[in-house]
Amino acid sequence: MQGEAVRRWCRLTAEALGRTRTEIDALNVFPVPDGDTGTNLHLTVLAAADALDELPDTASTAQVWRALAQGALLGARGNSGVILSQVFRGLADGLGGLEAPPDGTAFARALDHASGLARDAVEHPVEGTILSVLAEAASACAPAAAHTSGTGLADATRAAAGGARRALGRTTGQLDVLARSGVVDAGGAGLCVVLDVLAAVITEEYPERYEVPARAAGTPAPVAERPEQHGPGYEVMYLLDAPDGAVHALREKLDGLGDSLVVVGGDGLWNVHVHVDDAGAAIEAGMAAGRPHRVRVTYLHAGAGEQPQAPHTGRAVIAVTAAEGLAALFEECGARVVRREPGTAPPLAVLAEAILAAGDEVTVLPNEPEVLSLAEAAAERARDGGVHIAVVPTKASVQGIAALAVHDPLRRFGEDVIEMTRAAGATRFGHLEVAEQEAVTSVGLCQPGDVLGLIEGDVVTIGADVTEVARNLLDRMLSGGGELVTLIAGTHAPPALAETLEGHLRGDHPDVEVGVYDGGQERYPLLIGVE
Repeated sequence: MQGEAVRRWCRLTAEALGRTRTEIDALNVFPVPDGDTGTNLHLTVLAAADALDELPDTASTAQVWRALAQGALLGARGNSGVILSQVFRGLADGLGGLEAPPDGTAFARALDHASGLARDAVEHPVEGTILSVLAEAASACAPAAAHTSGTGLADATRAAAGGARRALGRTTGQLDVLARSGVVDAGGAGLCVVLDVLAAVITEEYPERYEVPARAAGTPAPVAERPEQHGPGYEVMYLLDAPDGAVHALREKLDGLGDSLVVVGGDGLWNVHVHVDDAGAAIEAGMAAGRPHRVRVTYLHAGAGEQPQAPHTGRAVIAVTAAEGLAALFEECGARVVRREPGTAPPLAVLAEAILAAGDEVTVLPNEPEVLSLAEAAAERARDGGVHIAVVPTKASVQGIAALAVHDPLRRFGEDVIEMTRAAGATRFGHLEVAEQEAVTSVGLCQPGDVLGLIEGDVVTIGADVTEVARNLLDRMLSGGGELVTLIAGTHAPPALAETLEGHLRGDHPDVEVGVYDGGQERYPLLIGVE
């Protein structure tokens, strides 16, 4: 397949899944009956299509395949989406490096490789799922490729699509939960659409629509009620920057926390998916292995059984922090505080319970990127109890303080949230930290013990002296203007740091108002906010 065919396949697959996703969602009863498999597959392919759209028209076939696989990896949603990203990766591995258009044999080898990658990514593979359908597709296309003249690619892709359809029909009898519901596997059904589109692109024989069978022939109609939801309560997904050697230990840790574990990727970038009861522990496991980002936490049992109810009415703000000084500061500003351990996220259940206990109109300030998705999941759970909740996306404590500064409980709830969000968004944040190991940054190499100055997560200055790096960082943050500077000293800040910086601001930025606080944070000698 040349680059243009790959682009067309991806674009048409996104369109086909967009039209069939509701039917696929309706089949979704395994591993949890949350009705989103078709949607997740659609979003995964859309992410891959977006990555292809960013390539120039002159991109090589190898570049197109690589972008397809990378886009799917970065945008994968749900268990089936992560597995589909491995299908794209396997095909890219096998076909992306070919100088000539592939024949059927090359395609069969690539699809078999994709099947192996997908199965290896799942910690505990289960038959009767997308993995079974993929394996049968790979097995079916090999003989067709070997016994056809010419390139054989058209016959191989037809055989793969046909084999997938046959395997899909058998999934009902392979999994008890599918048999009880009288349906085929949702992920396998989505894969059938993907392979049907591929065969159509190669053969140029396009059907009027792509069929999604509700059940295998001869099986009873689906039951009226969806199966009861059991198992872990949360789906946790994140991208992870981590060395390949750290992934084995991460798999073992996550496998002990829950199920439906899928880890895919390589070369330092991974996509992690797991179902757990303790979402915070799953994120902490990622933090121990490397740097998790794009964290998503979804409550799997929304709408199932008794839902917790808010015990009383009232307006409240909840702030999350790990430092005692910051906790006291938030409380002085009128917030309720949920404490977490340094370097960890709070238990999701604790955060959800705090929201419910606060009242029926609650604003949450997560104050860390890693806590933001947890706060969204806790809010989703608490909303089922009738609570009006808004999560203001504060990524730093100084943004939380800025939001609290404009909080007015006498305003309408929606208006108050808007003003708090505006204030947080208008606050640039930076901090100092001390390097623990040698690393390459955007401004050069740092050594253990070097002082790093960061603005919104990016290293912008490196030095040996805390005070000098702090001055440089302040000047950079004020280069675009600013009216109010907030300085929050940490436990390991030099005693005269805040006083020295106040003097520097009076001399070089006399129009700026300064607020100085003792935050008590362990890791960062100084937090800075500029409004």
